[in-house]
Amino acid sequence: MPHFTVVPVKDQTQASYDSLEGINWVDYRDTGQDSFDQQDTVSSDGHGNHKEDSPFLSSPDSDGKRNDFYDRNLALFEEELDIRPKVSSLLSRLVSYTSITQGAKEHEEEESAETSRRKTPKSPNMGTLMGVYLPCLQNIFGVILFLRLTWIVGMAGIIQSLLIVIMCCSCTMLTAISMSAIATNGVVPAGGAYFMISRSLGPEFGGAVGLCFYLGTTFASAMYILGAIEIFLKYLVPQAAIFHSTDPLGNDSTLLNNMRVYGSICLSLMAVVVFVGVKYVNKLASLFLACVIISIVSIYAGAVKSMTHPPEFPICMLGNRTLVRDRFDVCAKTVVRGNVTEPSQLWDRFCLPGNLSTAQCDDYFIQNNVTEIQGIPGLGSGVIRDNMWSDYLQKGEILEKAGLQSVEAHSPVENFLNYVSADIATSFTLLVGIFFPSATGIMAGSNRSGDLRDAQKSIPVGTILAITTTSLVYLSSVVLFGSCIEGVVLRDKFGDAVHKNLVVGTLSWPSPWVIVIGSFFSTVGAGLQSLTGAPRLLQAIAKDNIIPFLRVFGHGKTNGEPTWALLLTGLIAELGILIASLDMVAPILSIFVYCTHRTLSFLGMSMCLALMFISSWYYAIVAMGIAGMIYKYIEYQGAEKEWGDGIRGLSLSAARYALLRLEAGPPHTKNWRPQLLVLLKLDEDLHVKYPRLLTFASQLKAGKGLTIVGSAIQGNFLDSYGEMQAAEQAIKNMMEIERVKGFCQVVVATKVREGVVHLIQSCGLGGMKHNTVVMGWPYGWRQSEDPRAWKTFINTVRCTTAAHLALMVPKNVSFYPSNHERFTDGNIDVWWIVHDGGMLMLLPFLLKQHKVWKKCKMRIFTVAQMDDNSIQMKKDLATFLYQLRIEAEVEVVEMHDSDISAYTYERTLMMEQRSQMLRQMRLSTTERQREAQLVKDRHSLVRMGSLYSDEEEEPVEVPPQKVQMTWTREKHEAEKRNRNNAPENFRELMSLKPDQSNVRRMHTAVKLNEVIVNRSHDARLVLLNMPGPPRNTDGDENYMEFLEVLTEGLERVLLVRGGGREVITIYS
Repeated sequence: MPHFTVVPVKDQTQASYDSLEGINWVDYRDTGQDSFDQQDTVSSDGHGNHKEDSPFLSSPDSDGKRNDFYDRNLALFEEELDIRPKVSSLLSRLVSYTSITQGAKEHEEEESAETSRRKTPKSPNMGTLMGVYLPCLQNIFGVILFLRLTWIVGMAGIIQSLLIVIMCCSCTMLTAISMSAIATNGVVPAGGAYFMISRSLGPEFGGAVGLCFYLGTTFASAMYILGAIEIFLKYLVPQAAIFHSTDPLGNDSTLLNNMRVYGSICLSLMAVVVFVGVKYVNKLASLFLACVIISIVSIYAGAVKSMTHPPEFPICMLGNRTLVRDRFDVCAKTVVRGNVTEPSQLWDRFCLPGNLSTAQCDDYFIQNNVTEIQGIPGLGSGVIRDNMWSDYLQKGEILEKAGLQSVEAHSPVENFLNYVSADIATSFTLLVGIFFPSATGIMAGSNRSGDLRDAQKSIPVGTILAITTTSLVYLSSVVLFGSCIEGVVLRDKFGDAVHKNLVVGTLSWPSPWVIVIGSFFSTVGAGLQSLTGAPRLLQAIAKDNIIPFLRVFGHGKTNGEPTWALLLTGLIAELGILIASLDMVAPILSIFVYCTHRTLSFLGMSMCLALMFISSWYYAIVAMGIAGMIYKYIEYQGAEKEWGDGIRGLSLSAARYALLRLEAGPPHTKNWRPQLLVLLKLDEDLHVKYPRLLTFASQLKAGKGLTIVGSAIQGNFLDSYGEMQAAEQAIKNMMEIERVKGFCQVVVATKVREGVVHLIQSCGLGGMKHNTVVMGWPYGWRQSEDPRAWKTFINTVRCTTAAHLALMVPKNVSFYPSNHERFTDGNIDVWWIVHDGGMLMLLPFLLKQHKVWKKCKMRIFTVAQMDDNSIQMKKDLATFLYQLRIEAEVEVVEMHDSDISAYTYERTLMMEQRSQMLRQMRLSTTERQREAQLVKDRHSLVRMGSLYSDEEEEPVEVPPQKVQMTWTREKHEAEKRNRNNAPENFRELMSLKPDQSNVRRMHTAVKLNEVIVNRSHDARLVLLNMPGPPRNTDGDENYMEFLEVLTEGLERVLLVRGGGREVITIYS
């Protein structure tokens, strides 16, 4: 799925970050423009996007813009709306998005401001039928079906022919299934198969395989053109030949020269048609495909008719040898004219003309009889028994029919021209190479993916349906040809034994001309389809710039047609035309297509496998199967042994190599997955206090990716080293119980807050670092007079934001399901309020892969304001989810502006009064002394540091002690003044007026909570955008209150905060 990102509006403060490669940082600043160009919805492949330059995702001009983002119902998120937009704003920008059509700017090349304003040319929006199914049918049913399939059946026999068809069709079907898995994973832009291969296997494989596939498609166009010219010169208009041979043995070279001339002319005409526009090719495609269908139907009709009335195509045999039928008129040695026996034209071919003397005749001609047999015995004749087995021939070997009496005798070389002979040596592997191109037209639709309305839907459906259709036709055709046609006729490639008729045409009904004309237009149409797809494939490769010298071929006409690519394609196709032999071009095409289907292999492995199969192919298969089963058994069930084997050494080397490769840059959006750092709290006995955090991590990761479990111990490293080791072992034991596959790291720090920061900064190695932090909620923070619990929590939130890490806070984690529970129903509700990279979409999808959440349905709620079109938002959101391949129920909740209620005002007032009261209490002298004593006692004990939980430490009961104090007059007066000021402080507290900014935020929290509880009170899990902490640290305690209000009344809540980059993409 290609990566979509809203292109940032850059300012001077961002310029230093724009050169970062591979990091798709998100900047959703509102430019104030109503229109949004389609080009701007697509970013480059991670180059040049804005990186956040502030821990709080702010910009220098954010204060001036804040009023633009003011929304009473979203006041809780207003400090970050400049970079984390409302969902309605995001969807309105995505509404103009479409799969990048052929001729549009490259989908992974960032547009400059000038080029982005250009209007994108529109290409034909074709559906599954016209865009994929019909082109695939046309390519697959091209030249081989009509010109070579009967010959393949004759040489290989029905059994081996069926095996050839099954092998080739199975190979293409498996390729199509793999291609479908990629295509259905997201939008497929221009480039089709190349795009899917390169984005799945990387640029090295993609470039190599893409070029091989391009050359294969180009040579396919040459093969189809040569097939069309062969039909034209041999069966349609033989007299159109330009070159004629005076030497009977030079007919082959003369035919090749004629094919070169006519092939070049035909290629030029086709190139002109493609240059004019793909729409004309599509218009002609229907006509050509109609010819193909009519031709195939005529074959089936002729086969059925042959059961009762087989067509008359007699074959003249001399002994058991097949004669070329167009060299004589009567199949007899003599003819009677006016009661006079005269030598026939056949006699004149083997003897001196006009003389019935046998003294100067061919010995074989004299000693063997001339007979006629039926060329098309029919479906009920039983000829299938004779055609069941193979009959491979060497070059120049005469076609003979087994079962006819023949006397061997010497025959002069010049008389061999009277017999039908094999023009090339045949074998099973050769026939596979010749037939395979007929099964490779499956890419005809994917090559033009840029012209498809919905490529990710059309490519799989159209391609697999076309392969299924053609496979059934091929298999049934093999059986029909072997059941209806005489073996020597099947082995006659050019129909010399049946008056130069196309062999498959002799079976058709009502006339052989139906097949001749239909096959001609079929091959022409297939050539046009290949000539249309190949330049677009080369253009997509060139635009990726992975092969710099091909960059010029990425340009084209103003309407997007790849002009330069078409020119190069025509030149390469001309090389195939100059070869002029269909049987020589087809194996070249097969080689390139094999490269596409199988990519690369190791030379040594290829040699070993070749020797195995040459020795005994069936033993090789059995041995490979047994070895594979033993390997998998040991891998899954065998005992773990450390033998110092080479595989372990290779693993270390591979790990080092992979880590160095990861250093090149962060992963592409398609490969982004949450790599977790789980922050745990341990109690005084070094036991994990909240093991369900590990349970949640195991369900989210399912044993894949990176998971680091960390904790911080307060103290001195030298003194607490033993406790650190014990803590690591306790965490490892709990990880094993909860089935968390990952690593453990415990740090010792003087302050817990510093230890957490150290974990966030230093965990991981090289490119294997965490990108997401999971931490628990500080329960009971309201009841605790010690502020360290929630301050550590907020400090961690700020640190993750500064480090551009995603954050997940499971609230009420003790209610989360264990790994042994199963939800048989229920919903996972996502409340998508602001867009911060797509974490809210990705997390429920990953959770649903686990058996605990597998049967839960996903619901996505988003909020619409007064000025939003909620109906359009729902449509756009449904389209967005479809492109992401996420199945979810979509609902847009309308939140109209309303007055701030008295309850909200009162709740805000109570919050601020409580904060003020605690602040005054902490400032009192007595409290300071008590706190100092408490800290002193705590330092005297071996205590575990708390991360962020309210139960961080139970207050140590300090026994009442008598404090000896020396009183002076000044101290006495100061204490008296403090007592007198107490009532004034209380009255000031009662007369406190809440801050309007806090009122707005509380209003947002209350309103959102009402809506969420109303819709999701029975949900199995609620995922919710987590607002960012205030820029002013004085409001930290209020921030905690806002989060409490936002999540009240919900059993399981997962607060999610993105890391500032896109984590989902709609491209495959």
